[in-house]
Amino acid sequence: MARYRGPKSRIARKFGSPIYGPDKVLEKKNYLPGQHGANRRRGKKSEYAVQLLEKQKAKYTYGVLEKQFSNLFKKATRSKGVTGEVLLQLLEARLDNVVYRLGLSPTRDGARQLVSHKHIVVNGINLNIPSYHVKDGDIISVREKSKSLIVISDSLSGFNHSKYSWMEWDQESMSGKFLNIPTREDIPENIKEQLIVELYSK
Repeated sequence: MARYRGPKSRIARKFGSPIYGPDKVLEKKNYLPGQHGANRRRGKKSEYAVQLLEKQKAKYTYGVLEKQFSNLFKKATRSKGVTGEVLLQLLEARLDNVVYRLGLSPTRDGARQLVSHKHIVVNGINLNIPSYHVKDGDIISVREKSKSLIVISDSLSGFNHSKYSWMEWDQESMSGKFLNIPTREDIPENIKEQLIVELYSK
């Protein structure tokens, strides 16, 4: 499946935000990427450009392709509630994102790989679909044969599971429970979802 595999620091500098996590390059070079990035004047962007950038930021943050993102937005518009908030909730409920939130991987890319390589079990069933929509009460655990993986143990080491109130973690069984869909206030991502809604409404 097609994924962005280029330099992540470049994307973080483009948006001026550490969307892939803490980035030393972003701290040293807090300006646009490219040969003239440091000297490029940041003129006033058009309304469309601001909205498009926000959509791209959301796509890169959650690692979702254009078609997938468009389908999720359509699903959000058909659902009850505020469209922008529902969109983020749908993104948060993706299996790869839930694995990332549970601390099984330090990045969403790594979480997606764990799912794709069948290291993750949902309700006792081995799943390898990163886009699987996790529901309230689902139990997400590490496959028995994969519990000794160093990449998982290193990621879990020192991870604070209490920072996400909509999930709970059982270290002994290496499993987590998805308690409920998070509210917008609980989702920590710095995304202005209303701009995305306005973009698709054009």
